[in-house]
Amino acid sequence: MSDIRVRDSTVTRARIEREALRLFAEKGFDATSIRDIAQGVGVADAALYRYFRSKEAIGRELFLAHYCALASAIAGIARQKRPFRAKARALIELFCTLFDQQPDVFSFILLNQHAHLRFVPRDEGGNAVEALRRMMADAHAAGEIGERNADLATAKALGVVLQPATFVLYGRLQGPLRSYAASLTEAACEVVGSRQSAVGSRI
Repeated sequence: MSDIRVRDSTVTRARIEREALRLFAEKGFDATSIRDIAQGVGVADAALYRYFRSKEAIGRELFLAHYCALASAIAGIARQKRPFRAKARALIELFCTLFDQQPDVFSFILLNQHAHLRFVPRDEGGNAVEALRRMMADAHAAGEIGERNADLATAKALGVVLQPATFVLYGRLQGPLRSYAASLTEAACEVVGSRQSAVGSRI
C-alpha cells in the first residue's frame, strides 16, 4: 500500500510540475496562480500545498532542474578535446535542438532566469555560464580565440544565441531555431575572435 501511495504521489508531483511549466510559459510566472495550477492538474488548492509550499518553490525547482540538466550537457561538450569551433558548433546545435523540442522549458528559463540564477550551483557541472567561461579561457590560452577576457567572451557568445531564441519565442523570428545554427555558430565565433579561412583553418 505504501508503494502505491509513493507512486501516486510521484505521479501527482510530476503532473503539477508539467502543468506549472506549461502555464508559466503560456501566461507568465507572475500571471499564474496556485489556483490555476491546481485546476489544471485537477486537484484542490490545499492538495497542491502538500507537494510545494508556494508558487515560487515550484518555479525554483523547475528552473534548477532544467537549467542544471542543460548545464551538465554543455559542460560535457565544453570539456571535450576538440577544436574550439567544433565545440561551439556542437553547443549551439544542442541548444537549438533542445529549444525546438522543449519550447515551454526554454521559454520559462529565458524569461525567468533573473529570479533564480542566484540559486544555481557555482561548479561548472551545474552552471552553464561557468562551463562556457572555462571553455573560453581555455580557448584563449590555446590561441584559438582572440578575446582574452573570458567573461566578456562568454557574454558575447551567449548574446548571439539567446537573443535570436527570444525573438523566436515572441514570433519576431520564424523557427525552428536549429535552422539558424550554422549562422549563429559563425557569429558566435566571430565575436570572440575565432575566424576561419576559406580552406577551413583558423586565422
